[in-house]
Amino acid sequence: MPPASDRTASGSGRAQGAVIAVAGLLAGAVSLWLSAADWRMPALFSLGILFGLVLYVTAFGFAASYREFLVQRETGAVRAQLVLLAVTTILFAPVLASGAVLGREVVGAVAPVGVPVAAGAFVFGIGMQLAGGCGSGTLYTAGGGSLRMVAVLTAFCGGSFLASLHMPWWGRLPEWGEISLGTKLGWPAAIAVQLAVLALAWAMLGRIARSRRNESVDASRSAARQRLLVIGALLLSVLSVVTLVVAGHPWSITWAFTLWGAKAALLLGWDPAAAAFWSGGFQSTALAKGVFDDVTSVMNIGIVLGALGAAGASGRFAPRLAFSGRSLSAAVLGGLAMGYGARIAYGCNIGAFYSGVASTSLHGWLWIVTALAGCWVGVRMRPWFGLENRSTPEAVSCTPLQPRNHTETHGNLLR
Repeated sequence: MPPASDRTASGSGRAQGAVIAVAGLLAGAVSLWLSAADWRMPALFSLGILFGLVLYVTAFGFAASYREFLVQRETGAVRAQLVLLAVTTILFAPVLASGAVLGREVVGAVAPVGVPVAAGAFVFGIGMQLAGGCGSGTLYTAGGGSLRMVAVLTAFCGGSFLASLHMPWWGRLPEWGEISLGTKLGWPAAIAVQLAVLALAWAMLGRIARSRRNESVDASRSAARQRLLVIGALLLSVLSVVTLVVAGHPWSITWAFTLWGAKAALLLGWDPAAAAFWSGGFQSTALAKGVFDDVTSVMNIGIVLGALGAAGASGRFAPRLAFSGRSLSAAVLGGLAMGYGARIAYGCNIGAFYSGVASTSLHGWLWIVTALAGCWVGVRMRPWFGLENRSTPEAVSCTPLQPRNHTETHGNLLR
């Protein structure tokens, strides 16, 4: 984990009116702009704000949870992810089985199983350990005031755009098509199989957790943190199914980073006509339109503003530039790796893993297996950049609502 000086400083705990006002004014301005279109974009922007609030308040994330598991055999945050996957699978199933809601087509996050997914997820796993955040974590911690994560986000966009230029090469590597359990087995059987796999994973993690009972972890605070994470998982599940209905597809994050990187390249004189990826119908249309015409971009902006408001409400918005050069190097390299990996793997921990698994797509399961392998490598690379791997027992057990040091909680536990 980055040293404390690399992350948002601990706040006073008293609400910061100015920060809340800025977040509210920006959200109001964006909502007013979006209201010129139909109701869907303002609704998705509001959902993004709610995602940002939930992610920040519950500190729900992925990168540090995998690091805790690999280094300390701490399973609480990973088990909360299993709850997230199980509940969302159940909620998604009837919507995806119907194929349409309110006259609008609804599709799952289903992508081919193949070498690009495995390679991209592996690179992403390395990147999120160096960066200290995942796709969703980068957004909500940047919104919460972490300037280091702003650097990660910038590099994320650059890496994603770079990968888009290489997509024809990756597209020639072996793939075995889209495999959706809901389509292959029928939705009742697919749900049963997936819940059985998740239950088995829960049991295995529970056995590991029981083996840690003699370690010096505050059981009551650890349990409080676990409850908060489960609440976060339930809230994210509900928001995700609403997103599926409103957007017509599951929650995703990293397509927007690719688009933002391409728009920045346009300003620098890049010619999209020379790139096969950007000659496609959807991509070229998105590039020609504004950022506020893109669903994923609108939701990502909402996540940032939701986290900004939550940070102000908790009195914890305190950006600092005092991080080391080595930490910044890890942030940039991690962001580039995550961006590149997410593009070739059809998404990040949200679009490929979470939404993919919830859609019963096997590419989501392949993603997490290879991403964990990448995390294992990334964890071993972190000391090269002066980043610690072990959390203190107190930091592991505390919750973001009762932190001894908020910097440790949000910068260390679940990004």
